[in-house]
Amino acid sequence: MNKLDQLKKLTSVVADTGDFSQIEKYKPQDVTTNPTLILKAVAMEKYSALLNKFILSKKSASRKILLQEVLMDISIDFGVEILKLIPGRVSTEVDPRLSFSQTKTIAYARKIIKKYEDKNIPRSRILVKIAATWEGIKSAKVLQQEGINCNLTLVFDLTQAIACAENNVYLISPFVGRITDWYMKEEKPNGFSSINEDPGVISVKKICSYYKKFNHKTIIMGASFRTTDQVEALACCDALTVPPVLLEKLMKDTATLTNDIERTSEFYNLKKIFISEENFRWNMNKNLMATNKLAEGINSFSKDVSKLEKLVEERL
Repeated sequence: MNKLDQLKKLTSVVADTGDFSQIEKYKPQDVTTNPTLILKAVAMEKYSALLNKFILSKKSASRKILLQEVLMDISIDFGVEILKLIPGRVSTEVDPRLSFSQTKTIAYARKIIKKYEDKNIPRSRILVKIAATWEGIKSAKVLQQEGINCNLTLVFDLTQAIACAENNVYLISPFVGRITDWYMKEEKPNGFSSINEDPGVISVKKICSYYKKFNHKTIIMGASFRTTDQVEALACCDALTVPPVLLEKLMKDTATLTNDIERTSEFYNLKKIFISEENFRWNMNKNLMATNKLAEGINSFSKDVSKLEKLVEERL
């Protein structure tokens, strides 16, 4: 049995891709998408027909309306096709340029769900993906009360994770590799001697430990992996969203998966924290890595939204 099959027995394996062929190959439970992945997918020649079909369906709309809704409609078209290939859910992202507007985030999320439901896809199969800003978390609280499950992404700090749990968010995506990237650039250019010293892995285990100690029900889905060692080290998570390049390595590896799957007790001495807007912003301000990586992630996804819009405008 290869490591991918072993991993599927320990946690829910999610594919981090918008490429249908990769989804068919690795047979994940769920799939996550984001503007970068959708942009990569629509740029592939094999998906040109799907993109052209979408554009033709919108020809009657004004160009301004088309470009305002392009990300949502393309993402949903891909989401519908993805759901034909998996038994679980697909995560579809709110336009990251709305990350600091609660009102606009809620409106966008409701529109995502309506468009899926208009295509006979029940909301139970959709996770609305929102950046874990304070406004994003508060938006998710409102949406969860309406039966719209949310995936809060770009989680880099325990403060974000606690705020999500306290607001009854369905699922969070704490990022591993981007945390590791930051520390390797700023403090450890030669890397870390063992996976147990990897700050990205430590960060997610810390969240797992806090949730377990205080009985939070929010699902933890580790994300942004750079190596299979990181993936294996976090089989303690409820779910893991893994890029195809690492899924392939896990599939080819027939060694026994030997990681400690129990949630570490190393951080169980953490005290209960209640997150207000004030201490959320203050704690994030103190964590330079989290502040930088959250901003970088939102900016990066926003740029790819703009590129996607430009691509459609050129096709028009």
